[in-house]
Amino acid sequence: MTFNPQFARIGEIFLHLELATEDQIKEALIKQNNFNLKLGETLIKLGYIEEGDLLKALHHQLEIDIVDANQLLDLDPEVVSLIPEPFAVSNRVIAIAEDDDSVVVATTDPENIVIQDNLRKILTKNVRTVLIGESTLTDTLERYYKSIRTTSEVEDAVGDFGFVAVDEEENEINVEKSAGADAPIVKLVNLIITEAIKAGATDIHIEPLYKNMRVRYRVDGALREVMSPPIGVHAGVISLIKVMSKLNIAERRLPQDGHISLRTALKAVDVRVSITPTVTGEKAVLRLLDKGDFGFKLTTLGFSEYNLEIFKKWIKRPYGIIIVSGPTGSGKSTTLHAALKEIQDIETNIVTVEDPVEYRLEGVCQIETKEKIGLTFGAALRSVLRQDPDIVLIGEIRDEETADIAVKFSLTGHLVFTTLHANDAPATITRLIDIGIPSFLVGSSLNLVMAQRLARKICTHCKVDYQPTDEELRDCGITKEEAAKINFKIGKGCVRCDNTGFSGRTGVFEILEVMPSIRKLIFEGQNQDIIREQALENGMRTLHDSAMEIMIQGITSIREVIKLTIVD
Repeated sequence: MTFNPQFARIGEIFLHLELATEDQIKEALIKQNNFNLKLGETLIKLGYIEEGDLLKALHHQLEIDIVDANQLLDLDPEVVSLIPEPFAVSNRVIAIAEDDDSVVVATTDPENIVIQDNLRKILTKNVRTVLIGESTLTDTLERYYKSIRTTSEVEDAVGDFGFVAVDEEENEINVEKSAGADAPIVKLVNLIITEAIKAGATDIHIEPLYKNMRVRYRVDGALREVMSPPIGVHAGVISLIKVMSKLNIAERRLPQDGHISLRTALKAVDVRVSITPTVTGEKAVLRLLDKGDFGFKLTTLGFSEYNLEIFKKWIKRPYGIIIVSGPTGSGKSTTLHAALKEIQDIETNIVTVEDPVEYRLEGVCQIETKEKIGLTFGAALRSVLRQDPDIVLIGEIRDEETADIAVKFSLTGHLVFTTLHANDAPATITRLIDIGIPSFLVGSSLNLVMAQRLARKICTHCKVDYQPTDEELRDCGITKEEAAKINFKIGKGCVRCDNTGFSGRTGVFEILEVMPSIRKLIFEGQNQDIIREQALENGMRTLHDSAMEIMIQGITSIREVIKLTIVD
């Protein structure tokens, strides 16, 4: 007898398509009342099927198409907004396409006649439904209605703004008026900062173009454009940011740096403000620093077991210097604060000197430098020496004075953590000597040098197999024979990762232990290439090795490896 899915129950379809076993369906039938869910939803909750399996079964039963995932990446906001957000969220629907006669609506419950009737009344058109998974719908609703809300708020904020022609010597706006609670510029700046915090951004870029102002957020290390208000509001936005960060609003020819301390409904943040003049006007970059409790651990940063064992061994030594190197935004401070959290106890006095204090650690004495009043790194560190410290964290070695104090701390029985800007671990050693520290002092004080980068992780929701090009294999230093043994992955982009293919970041590390053989080379003043060769003989795994390891595990892509590291 021919199986007709249109007259079959959903459980029978699962069996027919071999998506679930008879025992699994019996268990789900017993438990579905406890969960207050339908059979398919219960099977998903029990872990017997996935969301895609349920859609496949419903497609066979109802003969309704499944939504095209690629279509969800580029929906027209005007079409989405045809259905009011409260109705869309409560009834689990979203409008995805429109023509003259009908609207295509994605839904998780196509059999609900009441919802169908209400949609026809709202849209005043015929409604054609397609199937969408519950989690996919949730992410799609959040993405598009958030964008619609943001656009609406920007228009509300700047809609009544008056444009005034002024010469170069005048302030473009009345700052006192703009500081008012209902001022459009204040609304816009608040919106920019609040949405950045919600998005988990580390930086906000506000830059003038010729026809509009562009606002971009740096999320997971990559910039993405979020809004483009009219260029007429740019001067007001910059002036307000200057007022908030106590900068000179009349000075538009020179760079200025300041900071803002904010408390929002989401969290308390410190904002480091940098404003610099460009040919089209002043550009502002705001670095967002979370003032909340530090939540990272060494085990969550991405260390391999091999590197984690080495790092833990050295951070528990009683004295010496541990340096983490890398470019700005590579996670150096996060790693050092996680190290302090690892070794912190009631018997140890830990003091930090930072500019600024990026993370708050309970039970640690943290000092923030203030150069305007003379509290420089040097002045703060000289004071710290009289505070009976066991462990000292120096935010960054910037000059010979700071480096000299760090070395003296380590040689007098203190453990010193610090950072330095260098390309890799061996280059960090020669950079320290270039700053002005004699090689015999560097060799005597240094315990461990670790170079670090942050690699973007492939989004687990849109991860697919990938075949690299010959050029990518060459740039990554992989032969075709080696490539045949690797299951390469890439994120194709989805609504959950904002079509980037990546979600989150993980550390990539290069750890150089300063063993006797390395100390000997430092004492002799050898260059970084010779130091690197010896470190590799001693077992050092390079940045490229570490990046390759997480690529082979499917955590990151070959493109990210090429972007972050150089083949040895």
